[in-house]
Amino acid sequence: MSHDEDDDAPENARDDPAPALAPEPEGMRGRRRRGYVLENQIGFLIRKAQQRHLSIFAAHIPEALTAQQFAVMAKLAETGPCSQNALGRQTAMDNSTINGVVSRLVERELVAKLPSEEDRRMHVVALTPEGERVVARALPMAAEITRLTLAPLTPAERATLVRLVRKIT
Repeated sequence: MSHDEDDDAPENARDDPAPALAPEPEGMRGRRRRGYVLENQIGFLIRKAQQRHLSIFAAHIPEALTAQQFAVMAKLAETGPCSQNALGRQTAMDNSTINGVVSRLVERELVAKLPSEEDRRMHVVALTPEGERVVARALPMAAEITRLTLAPLTPAERATLVRLVRKIT
């Protein structure tokens, strides 16, 4: 480590990874030497923002839906019945995740798998009448969940955040 990198380190401690002087303050250990601060990394920050959002979601969404279950149902309400593969793409879920989510929604009788009218070898996923009622109750709260998630931001910051996150996805 050069003198410029850590001007406040004692001369005899500059090359010693664990100097015998007073320990670094908690939360700062190793930061000066490595230059990598986890709390400044985008992946960490996005994960923390997602944790905050999921906490708000779980506290407010009706019907004990998970975020993924709600996404599937909201997409079906928006687009109508579609193949499970297309539903996975539209909700950003891989094949095994969408399969598990749809299976749990089928068990709850909120969606059904039906033969496709165009291709009898394929099945489509559709909301059941109960699924339509559940998603109709959940959609207004979902908008409120988004508002609560973004509440610490100004309207301009909200728009910027959404624009920038869309740009990197």
